[in-house]
Amino acid sequence: MSEPLNSYLEEHLAVARQLEPLLPQVEAVAQAICHALAQGGRVYAFGNGGSAADAQHFAAELLGRYRRERRPLPAMALTTDPSTVTCIGNDYAFAELFARQVEGLVRPGDVVVGITTSGNSENVIRGLAAARRLGAVTVALTGGTGGRVVSVADHALVVPSGATARIQEMHVLMIHMICERIDDWVLAGRQDG
Repeated sequence: MSEPLNSYLEEHLAVARQLEPLLPQVEAVAQAICHALAQGGRVYAFGNGGSAADAQHFAAELLGRYRRERRPLPAMALTTDPSTVTCIGNDYAFAELFARQVEGLVRPGDVVVGITTSGNSENVIRGLAAARRLGAVTVALTGGTGGRVVSVADHALVVPSGATARIQEMHVLMIHMICERIDDWVLAGRQDG
């Protein structure tokens, strides 16, 4: 027989409580994004599978709105164009999927967010490494011990769990925290980051 459903809730709550030490880093990421936006920069996000959905969710919250009415913010998920994704995957390699897009779109001062629950997705690592070479601020959302992606991230938000579902749940929570801070910044009318 499978575990009772309340065990999943307890596991979720236990991991969420462990995020408290990460809050200063979450705040730093929000500030880095606000600073980039104030300077005319953009936010790019990417990941695979559920992390691709989280990247799309993040970009949509920024371009659309989070909880309060405000101006649209320049953000894009590099996972949403099937023609580009299949072209790069076919003509180059799946490992080059995000790096190729980053090289064509990202400018110094932009913020690039790579999401990988394991921290070892080659295409996410290469995408963040390309962003760093271009002078972008790099952010990794990952889990477990962080994986290889932390070596190419200016900011690494590492969820202290080995369970993919819990890591993804905490990524969404942190994305929402960041969006809340960005909304605060925009609505305060600040021009600095």
